[in-house]
Amino acid sequence: MQQPYQQLPLTFEPRERYTFDAFISGQNQLAVDLVRQMARAEGETQILIWADRGNGKSHLLQAACNLASQSRMTVCYLPAREIIGNSAQIFEGLEQLDLVCIDDIDAIMQSAAWEEALFDLINRIRDAGKSILLAANKSPESSWINLADLRSRLGWGPVFHLHELNDQDKTKALQKRADQFGLEMADNVANYLLTHYPRDLFDLFERLDHLDKASMAMQRRLTIPFIKSVLQADSD
Repeated sequence: MQQPYQQLPLTFEPRERYTFDAFISGQNQLAVDLVRQMARAEGETQILIWADRGNGKSHLLQAACNLASQSRMTVCYLPAREIIGNSAQIFEGLEQLDLVCIDDIDAIMQSAAWEEALFDLINRIRDAGKSILLAANKSPESSWINLADLRSRLGWGPVFHLHELNDQDKTKALQKRADQFGLEMADNVANYLLTHYPRDLFDLFERLDHLDKASMAMQRRLTIPFIKSVLQADSD
């Protein structure tokens, strides 16, 4: 039988920029520490983290995959929003992997087939002695899960709410991401982005990605006048 992770599209592979070193923990240090331990095959074998968009869920899951794969563990990262158009059979055989990370599980809820498939997968992973890391936008205690047994299974391991970073930590996160691009971001530049644009990190990182491309094309540093010229041109 072909291994399930060989059947998954390559677009599901985590990107190298998502590491624990690049993650700013803020008030979430305990959650980050336990996820890191899981990626080293230590500690918990099931963790669920939940938070609004832009608070680092996807980063943590992909960081866990990256760290685990460095130790030659078999892993997969599945963004539920991208697999919802497939059959729930995509979960079959995943218990053979050392670490399974499923992002945005809210996207596959309200479907009896998907809820049952996730319920069965959690049971199989537990029986196989493997690990599963899950992320959602809402707490599993809320009413978005129809299958009561699944709600219970999601609480088998620690459940963490990732708190939003304060402005100081968002500045650090922006500067860390800019550094990955080979860019230098001064405090006043980061503060300008936080003050003049949507404040969740998902949107801020998207703007930074765009600024990186513009900076490379124009051979310009990240300055407030440069940011104004690029981002205001996009909005015109």
